Amino acid sequence: MSKIRVRFAPSPTGPLHIGGARSALFNYLLAAGEKGDFILRVEDTDLERSSPESERNIIESLRWLGIEWNEGIEAGGAFGPYRQTERLPLYTAAARQLVEGGYAYTCYCPEEELERVRTAQQAAGKTPTYNGACRHLSAEERAAREASGIKPVVRFAVPPNKDLVIEDMVRGRVTFNSGEIGGDFVIVKSDGLPTYNFAAVVDDHQMQITHVVRGEEHLPNTPRQLLMYEALNYPAPIFAHVSLILGPDHSKMSKRHGSVSVVNYREEGFLPEALVNFLALLGWSPEGEQELLSMEQLKEQFSLSRVSKSPAVFDIAKLRWLNAQYLRALAPADIAQGILPYLPADFGEDRAKLLAETLAHHLETFSGVKEYLPLIEGGMRPAMEKEAAAALAQEHAPLLINTFASLIEAIDERDFSAAAVKDAIKQAGKETGAKGAALFMVLRVAVTGCMHGPDLDKLAAIIGKENLIKRLTMEDQR
Repeated sequence: MSKIRVRFAPSPTGPLHIGGARSALFNYLLAAGEKGDFILRVEDTDLERSSPESERNIIESLRWLGIEWNEGIEAGGAFGPYRQTERLPLYTAAARQLVEGGYAYTCYCPEEELERVRTAQQAAGKTPTYNGACRHLSAEERAAREASGIKPVVRFAVPPNKDLVIEDMVRGRVTFNSGEIGGDFVIVKSDGLPTYNFAAVVDDHQMQITHVVRGEEHLPNTPRQLLMYEALNYPAPIFAHVSLILGPDHSKMSKRHGSVSVVNYREEGFLPEALVNFLALLGWSPEGEQELLSMEQLKEQFSLSRVSKSPAVFDIAKLRWLNAQYLRALAPADIAQGILPYLPADFGEDRAKLLAETLAHHLETFSGVKEYLPLIEGGMRPAMEKEAAAALAQEHAPLLINTFASLIEAIDERDFSAAAVKDAIKQAGKETGAKGAALFMVLRVAVTGCMHGPDLDKLAAIIGKENLIKRLTMEDQR
């Protein structure tokens, strides 16, 4: 078998979608595991919706995920250019070949007439199908239409009742019939630009793509592409259509389920390693029970034989859990750098490092640090939890809080630290006789209003001496 060559070919009409990212990842892993080539091609013939900003977003998102391509946009290669708008002569030549071979023809039907026919067919309960009005025009009739200035489209002449079979590496044998395609379809639009199905066939052949790994939503495109491969005398690649990604309610994933683009997860403070790990498990399963898999491990283990036909459910709770595992493996300094963008501008790196150390086992994402800001910012204690009020109602609580406040006041500002606060807590317990929960719970509630949370001594050091005293001397502590 020749060297595996796969491609990811997004349309730059928006940010990289989660589904696209998974397709890119599967292609990348397949190529890496088989020592093949991974190509990045941009399908930008939708001129109205395509933009350089979207292309840049796709490129940066892939690189952020650690998905690198060895051929294609910005990397170059022997089969460029890698933007479809820069490959128009190739499509023109292929379309001419199809027309000259009798596999395609020019169509001059006005859009208004096509819409009238579609409407009538739908009203009759039929599937809208092009009626072939221009398929058998004489040379004179075509010349007359050309002379009138009508800009034609080019349609592929679909053969009647032809069975089309693919051996899909995920779905097994899939059979189509040409009668289900919907009539002769457009391969070149009136502005001279190719349609997706036509351009993809020409590009995949010219770039020697051996395997087309893409989402299940592209399966209906396959019979049209198979017809064009055959008409152009191109060998068809091996196809693998991976399952859809569904939301938790098992409907097609959309914005109502939460973030749908890679950049959103980056902005929310997810780690690329965690997102890659999660995406790999959407429709693919490793042989063992291990779920935490690095990119290198994924490259070693990935195979299309373990890709499921069943739809994959996007479980945000699972992603957050995975991200927490990766986050906890980071050094506090790296966590500090990760949370800094979500902290007030004047927070300071030293405080951020202490906060990172304090919250290392409490955060699921970097942006999750924002939930803890009320605990550590300002001299006003957060609103008290209903169950926490009972801790301050204990008889010994006022004396304990006053004693602790006095000990905190006695600490020199230059020596104020988590260690100093920890010593003050112990001393307050000795002086008042409070131990265990009677000691720690009362002080935690007095400072944070919560019964549970990160280490109190570290939180107190982050809060700062002045604000800590303000909280301990609040009116409702008395």
